[in-house]
Parts: sequence; C-alpha cells; structure tokens
Amino acid sequence: MTLYADTAGERLDAFLSRSVESLSRAAAQKLLEGGCVLVNGEPAKKNRRLSPGDAISLEVPQPKPLEVPAREIPLEIVYEDEDVLVVNKPKGLVVHPAAGHQEDTLVNGLLFARGEQLSGINGILRPGIVHRIDKDTSGLLAIAKNDLAHSVLASQLKDHTMARTYEAVVCGTLKEDSGTVNAPIGRHPSDRKKMAVTERNSKPAVTHWEVVHRYRGYTHIRCRLETGRTHQIRVHMAYIGHPILGDMVYGRKKPELGQDSQCLHASILQFFHPRDGRPVLVFAPLPGYFQEVLDKLERMN
Repeated sequence: MTLYADTAGERLDAFLSRSVESLSRAAAQKLLEGGCVLVNGEPAKKNRRLSPGDAISLEVPQPKPLEVPAREIPLEIVYEDEDVLVVNKPKGLVVHPAAGHQEDTLVNGLLFARGEQLSGINGILRPGIVHRIDKDTSGLLAIAKNDLAHSVLASQLKDHTMARTYEAVVCGTLKEDSGTVNAPIGRHPSDRKKMAVTERNSKPAVTHWEVVHRYRGYTHIRCRLETGRTHQIRVHMAYIGHPILGDMVYGRKKPELGQDSQCLHASILQFFHPRDGRPVLVFAPLPGYFQEVLDKLERMN
C-alpha cells in the first residue's frame, strides 16, 4: 500500500492512523518499529515529520499463528454483540498470559469461548484485550471482536470518552465527601515492579473519588478514572494516605478483615459503540468478597 502525504509537518504515526481505516496510532507505531513503513523508499521513525507529496509505503505483515492455548474457563459475559463483548472478571483471574500464567488466564478462556472472533491488534498474547485490570481486581473489561472495534475503543480510552467506575474500600476515614487526585504516575524509582507518584518518566494521572459510606476506620468509596495508568487507583489512594484495604503492595503489610489482596471492583463501564456510536452502559454488582467486607464493617460500627 502506498500513500502520499497531503499536509506539511504531520507526524508519520499520526498520518498513518488518520489515513488507514482500523489502524490505531499504537498499531502504526508497532509497524514502524518493525520496519514495515518506508518514506520515499527509506525506513523512518514514528516522529518523522512529513512534507506534502512524501510517498509512504506500508506493508502490514500477516498475523502470526496463535500460540496461546484455548482452555475452558468459566466466564461471565454480561454484554455481547458482533463487535464487542464485556466480561465481569473475578478476583484472582489473570487477564493475559505471562510468566507463571500460560494457560489459566482470561485470554485462554476467551479463545475457548469465542475462537477467532477476537481482534488481533494487540498481538498473539492479548487478542481482543483493549484494556486490563489487575489479577486481584474484579469487574468489567471490554473485549474487541474485530480490529475496527479495537481501534475505536482504544481511541476512546485515549481521549477519555470511555468511562470506568470502580468501588473500593480504603483504610481510614475520608473527611471530605469527594475529591480529585491529580498526580503523575511512573515506575517506582527503586522498585521496578511497583508504580509511584513521581515527576520522573511519568504520565499524567487523574482519579476522581466520592464517599459512598463511612465505617469505623474504613471508607467505602467510588472512583472514576479520567486516565488509565497501571495501578492508578491503588497508587493514588495510598498517596493521599488512604490505601485500599488488603493492598499488600501499596498499603498496609498485614491482612485486615480477612483481605490479603485489594478490595477493588470495576463496577461500571460506559463507551460509545464502535460501529454506530450509540452509548453502551454496563453494570457489575458487588461480588461476594466485597459484600462480605461491607457486612463485617457494618457489624463493627
């Protein structure tokens, strides 16, 4: 495929995502990194600024054969159509294969349940995965069933038009009824497995929160993500002195109320349908473990 630049000064990756249907900017950057794009016959970097008339040659490689095994894993699919499905992920289920989890992930279950009906933009290990939540966070995940849906949903994540709301129980009593944490998040300076609020090599991160109910020593809150950084809610709540109950990484180091992993649930997901633009709103009720915590807190009051 050969395209010709029609404006001056536009970045190459931006031009490709604008000019090629179903190609997101992230996917364009991967093609550039793989040497699949030439400008005037020469390899080019993603930040190359184009001039009118530049000839851009694009070769999209054939998808690699899928190497992730399909496994029968119970999945709670709460919404589905020809383009998108939404899964209510249980606590303890890893989203995609990684070291130590090759055959017991959400992706393995999706491949068994839906076979090849998943987008390929994120590669062979993450078919259909538009965004992710931690292993020990429960709740809603949108899965793309084709590359068009994936591209559109990824764009909504980037421009913050996909709304994600979480429920959490945090340690301590929040005095205000609502608030916003606006603090950049990047890799922890000394522990590369963790994230942290830092100005160094970080990205903007914004979390809005409101109190649902106050208990003795704990608070039930609802959080809305404006951005989607790794471990964002966990890092932000710890940053303001109210770590999530059970978060042994960013919070208190001993289990409380029987929780040794974060009490965090993705309860609401709202997006615009990638094919016709209609709003889609999906709810996931509080899971059993979360309700048990609230019942314990109610008895303690």
